[in-house]
Amino acid sequence: MADKLTQGKVQVYTGTGKGKTTAAMGLALRAAGRGLKVFICQFMKGRETGEALIIKERLSDLIEIHQCGGEEFITDRNSPPAEAVRMAREALSLSRRALVGGEYDLVILDEVNVAVYFNLIKEEEVLALIKEKPSQVELVLTGRRAPASVMEAADLVTEMKAIKHYFEEGLSARKGIEY
Repeated sequence: MADKLTQGKVQVYTGTGKGKTTAAMGLALRAAGRGLKVFICQFMKGRETGEALIIKERLSDLIEIHQCGGEEFITDRNSPPAEAVRMAREALSLSRRALVGGEYDLVILDEVNVAVYFNLIKEEEVLALIKEKPSQVELVLTGRRAPASVMEAADLVTEMKAIKHYFEEGLSARKGIEY
């Protein structure tokens, strides 16, 4: 039996740079390696990602992952597609159950900040999750444009800053590197 966390914190990984999801996945591996039970919910991600594949195929006894998104990118925050809102609401519900259910030590809400930005879920709902978090659970919130109120409520905020990125040269997302 693994040592359980006695003091869970709230972490936010945000910013324009690459590495927010990658950092969260690294933390998931670290926690699983120490016997902690991990729940990951990927908001707005429907494309099969390398992390989802390896977790489902080889680590499902330690890490549970759910992808709640479509294949299409959302570009209009003023009128998000109804299906995207439905999937984000489902992700929020799954996340709340995982957070307060007592089964998980680490709960990662990947791209939740972007879901707030695109008006798929409300900022107040994320703040409510933070308040509901049991004291022994670690909560990680990722995604660009983290609301100031979420960063204020967090115990740790890391901003990934883009200095240079090959996307600017027209390179598309690469399988195994970006997804």
